[in-house]
Amino acid sequence: QVGLLDLELNQLTKALFLALVALSVVMVTLQGFVGPWYRNLFRFLLLFSYIIPISLRVNLDMGKAAYGWMIMKDDNIPGTVVRTSTIPEELGRLVYLLTDKTGTLTQNEMIFKRLHLGTVSYGTDTMDEIQSHIINSYSQVHPQNSGNSTSSTPSRKPQLSAPKVRKSVSSRIHEAVKAIALCHNVTPVYESRAGVSGETEYAEVDQDFSDENRTYQASSPDEVALVQWTESVGLTLVNRDLTSMQLKTPGGHILTYYILQIFPFTSESKRMGIIVRDESSGEITFYMKGADIAMSTIVQYNDWLEEECGNMAREGLRTLVVAKKSLTEEQYQDFESRYNQAKLSIHDRNLKVAAVVESLEREMELLCLTGVEDQLQADVRPTLEMLRNAGIKIWMLTGDKLETATCIAKSSHLVSRTQDIHIFRPVATRGEAHLELNAFRRKHDCALVISGDSLEVCLKYYEHEFVELACQCPAVVCCRCSPTQKAHIVKLLQHHTGKRTCAIGDGGNDVSMIQAADCGIGIEGKEGKQASLAADFSITQFKHIGRLLMVHGRNSYKRSAALGQFVMHRGLIISTMQAVFSSVFYFASVPLYQGFLMVGYATIYTMFPVFSLVLDQDVKPEMALLYPELYKDLTKGRSLSFKTFLIWVLISIYQGGILMYGALLLFESEFVHVVAISFTALILTELLMVALTIRTWHWLMVVAEFLSLGCYVASLAFLNEYFGIGRVSFGAFLDVAFITTVTFLWKVSAITVVSCLPLYILKYLKRKFSPPSYSKLTS
Repeated sequence: QVGLLDLELNQLTKALFLALVALSVVMVTLQGFVGPWYRNLFRFLLLFSYIIPISLRVNLDMGKAAYGWMIMKDDNIPGTVVRTSTIPEELGRLVYLLTDKTGTLTQNEMIFKRLHLGTVSYGTDTMDEIQSHIINSYSQVHPQNSGNSTSSTPSRKPQLSAPKVRKSVSSRIHEAVKAIALCHNVTPVYESRAGVSGETEYAEVDQDFSDENRTYQASSPDEVALVQWTESVGLTLVNRDLTSMQLKTPGGHILTYYILQIFPFTSESKRMGIIVRDESSGEITFYMKGADIAMSTIVQYNDWLEEECGNMAREGLRTLVVAKKSLTEEQYQDFESRYNQAKLSIHDRNLKVAAVVESLEREMELLCLTGVEDQLQADVRPTLEMLRNAGIKIWMLTGDKLETATCIAKSSHLVSRTQDIHIFRPVATRGEAHLELNAFRRKHDCALVISGDSLEVCLKYYEHEFVELACQCPAVVCCRCSPTQKAHIVKLLQHHTGKRTCAIGDGGNDVSMIQAADCGIGIEGKEGKQASLAADFSITQFKHIGRLLMVHGRNSYKRSAALGQFVMHRGLIISTMQAVFSSVFYFASVPLYQGFLMVGYATIYTMFPVFSLVLDQDVKPEMALLYPELYKDLTKGRSLSFKTFLIWVLISIYQGGILMYGALLLFESEFVHVVAISFTALILTELLMVALTIRTWHWLMVVAEFLSLGCYVASLAFLNEYFGIGRVSFGAFLDVAFITTVTFLWKVSAITVVSCLPLYILKYLKRKFSPPSYSKLTS
């Protein structure tokens, strides 16, 4: 994975390489192509090779590791994990944020809110009525004195005697609650209180089904919410294994049901089914629950389901339709033989199995509609508000219904209160898509809500037009999206806009989208760690994304840009000095500084101060969060561009020229000392330039500056033979006595001042007459 900054630096490095070749050719040309000129060409290439910033990669990678460490150590976003060390600065360049809904914007903690039976609807305040109905219906069946629990069976007489007569509300509630208590994949788990390992082994045998020990486990929190609700109204799931389920009635009786078949939920079928046999009466019932889209064609004709689903969805509830079908022994045996036959087929097994199951899924009796609420995560609203102010466009991609998604988009302020919403009508043909796109084009500044199927049609015929229109929207909501569609949308945005995208999700269905995006963020949620492990960054709550982008993303990008350009400047300045040196000495390809000085220059003498730029920050984190508008500047990429790069190149040429010409001008008499003087002035210039670049001082930066200076002064004493030109061949050792003279000190100071002072003055004037946006806040 390569970040945008790395690609930009690669472009600049290519430009520097061309400059290196051009400079060498110019030198050989000025020499007049005398003698073995191609050998000289290669010598010049080697002499000027410092133009190519090889240490850039090392510095940047170390910087990125440091940013990752800072993100993980930030107490304001605890639990954040950085799983990649290559793209922290991508967090500072994002334009599109694609987010999942369930578990990302919401908590994925479901609370049962509504039960609708067609003629009557029960909400949180009327659940006690359901409870009393359940207690009544079971107490009629089991008189309290009957101690034998095996004979416990709900009476079927009123339903058998007169099937045409409309059932009483009580019996309908009884059927609905029983269906919800049986049709699921939930397992009750008992925690042994004793904690002694010996006792836990025998805990299964005489299970004390006590309520406080019981917890439910299932693959989805919706199912747990439904089973917890049936427990609260009196019908409790107490035990489950592969072949049977046991329910406890309000009177304390245990009802056993044998599981004959189970058809698990898939994101394609959007429904699950189960066939059970009542132990006491031997009746076989096929229960089914699922999304209204899947169930509306399966249940018998009714006039209320669609309308009530819409009403619940507008309240932000997730809806499930529950239905049943009674089977005779013959019907079931016939089904079972066909089902087993289909499972054994070699070709098209899945299709054949689905076809057999579908033969059962006809004219089912609609029992009820349930509504479950999923609450928003903490601080989702202010976080989305902040991201919008930062110029980030947010797209919500969810598998939920259109109405539920719209409701959550409004309540989370993803779509602001004042904004219009354009709901894209379902389209199936090219003509419909064309009409709908035209209707959408006429609206300005409105959020778009579109379903996955309509999206597919639009992208098939009008991909370019649709993406162009959608990208102008302040917010986009795509509902009923499959995982592959989510990834497809990410790739579309990257391809059409060329801007940086970020995807955030919490479950396995978001992994493809997270991996397709330039920057993937996973949330550790109720759905396990798949998304968190597949992502580049893992956070514990959605609200942490604000600080991650505004503070850490901003700092990483700004610091990496400064560090990258400074490392290039460091190589350019020494190459300029070499070029000036060679031109003065009749274009001789002789190195100005000996090997060790060149190695020391990029490592010991300037490494710490230059690297300390990774601690620099232009505004305090609180400011960056208070004024998210500052983030907009970063997306334009002005911190590192050809313009800023050229400014640095000019600075390097100016300073390199001044340092070398200054050294030659002031030191005609003691020419041997040119190396010592120019190198000392060079090191001082670099240290001063770091000080000039820094925006906010950190104590480690000061330490780094003085440490480097100390190292250099110490090495003057130890490495004196390196500072003479031509070293021993000329017999020109550097005398320590000379370094300590006042002339040496004032001449070095003079050169350094001439090379740095104009830049300080220019910086001061620039700050005064065109201050950057952040300086207006800090003043």
